[in-house]
Amino acid sequence: MEMHQIRYFLALCEEHNFTRAAQACNVTQPSLTRAIHFLEEELGGVLFHRERTGTQLSELGRTVRPYLEEVYAKAQAAQEEARAFGRQRRTRLTLGVMCTIQPDALVGLIGGLRSRHPDLELDIVDASAGALEERLLAGSLEVALYCLPGREPDPRLHHLALFREPMVIVAAAGHPLAALAAIRPQDLSGQHYVHRLNCEFRGVAGPIWEAQGCANCETIYRSERDDWILAMIAAGLGFGFMPRSCAVHPGVVARPLVEPEFWREVNLVTVRGRPHAPAVGALLREAMRAEWFGAPALATARERARAGEARAGED
Repeated sequence: MEMHQIRYFLALCEEHNFTRAAQACNVTQPSLTRAIHFLEEELGGVLFHRERTGTQLSELGRTVRPYLEEVYAKAQAAQEEARAFGRQRRTRLTLGVMCTIQPDALVGLIGGLRSRHPDLELDIVDASAGALEERLLAGSLEVALYCLPGREPDPRLHHLALFREPMVIVAAAGHPLAALAAIRPQDLSGQHYVHRLNCEFRGVAGPIWEAQGCANCETIYRSERDDWILAMIAAGLGFGFMPRSCAVHPGVVARPLVEPEFWREVNLVTVRGRPHAPAVGALLREAMRAEWFGAPALATARERARAGEARAGED
């Protein structure tokens, strides 16, 4: 059953005349007659009777008419929705961002998207790295920005490296740790610790510190929010451990942690093999083009380095 057959049928229902129905549909009468004939063959019976007073619906025609009217109306509504969608041309994309990434890190990415893709509306949702990864794999997110150090990457996911930054020890300006140029795990012994519950190295750093001589380090405050953690540190309640870009508060200082150092590498993550909307491709391209804390994306820099090595090998 073709849509034009339904249209011709409904026109004939209204006009009660083959000639007038053909004119209303802007086709020749033989074309309309053939279409009605094919429709009758498909439905298994005569749809119209030709009488002196005009063309009248048969019993079968009266039976199928409301169904064909509904089909045609829904087809028309679908076409209108498609036309409206085409006129709108705006696309929305939700980006999951690890809650410990500062907004300043995203300025270049958002600016590039706005400049080169003005019809893309970006929604940003924040959550812990583990929660974002679960949502990616479950299909409720298409793309997310996070890191999960201390474990092997999930092979189902594709990671595009964007930036790398050191983890630092943060303390109030008057705290004893602030007087040190660099801090070793043993320097943390006996100090009070203000714990970020969403710390990138949760469950990873502690055992390493203890193995390097950190002892009797008491946790006195916990929070999921970095701004609250910084406020507690600025008040002199203890020290914190966070990415360098997060240590932004007028009452605190950041000191490098050494022997060992800890670094977080943040990636733009998608699911391998999953078809993605064009907006995801636009986001990936902008992420490769953007600068992250004044440097190109790690993936971009590594590609350039490999290309340079290849050219050097050819020479």
